[in-house]
Amino acid sequence: MPSSPVWLFDLDNTLHDASPHIFPHINRSMTAYLERHLDLAPEEASALRAHYWRRYGATLLGLMRHHGTDPDHFLVETHRFERLHEMVVFERALHAMLRRLPGRKLVFSNAPRHYAEAVLEIIGIRRLFEEVVGIEGLGYQPKPGIHAYRRLLHERRLNPARCVMLEDSAANLRTAKRLGMRTVLVGRGPGKPAYVDVKIASILDLRNQLGRLGR
Repeated sequence: MPSSPVWLFDLDNTLHDASPHIFPHINRSMTAYLERHLDLAPEEASALRAHYWRRYGATLLGLMRHHGTDPDHFLVETHRFERLHEMVVFERALHAMLRRLPGRKLVFSNAPRHYAEAVLEIIGIRRLFEEVVGIEGLGYQPKPGIHAYRRLLHERRLNPARCVMLEDSAANLRTAKRLGMRTVLVGRGPGKPAYVDVKIASILDLRNQLGRLGR
């Protein structure tokens, strides 16, 4: 790898564990939004939310394409948290690991920026990132669609060969590899696809794998 890498970090289930509290809350909020605005029964709303997420990578994109949903209204309504600080689960050693990591660091997330910024502040790592790029900054085109990646690279004049993308979603890493990035899969699930350069169980394991990434 070149001497000055650019680290592109996903947020949810990469830098923190969103599964216990945050994802269930967001899923409930999105289902309720579909019930209200599309006049659906709860089970219909839940099924449609999941269908759009599987098909497009984000429920929002399906709503925009098929129902003309206003993206900003949807993101604000579905990412309200009264006590977010009690819901964020993270590793206390994360700050020290990121601080020692050489190179530029950005967050590249399908989540809205206001939510991503809030989570990073709670963890205490916001100042370690040069920029937080949410779905608004991607033209509301989510990963793994290639538009999001090309927009990120073009607007920030990033060379994909210098980028390392870290994700809990293998599908999102497939697109990154197509563009010439190095890829790190974060998670304990089985298997390691061919387009994944390094697989780690926890983001804290990254420091021990820098040699395999050419660092």
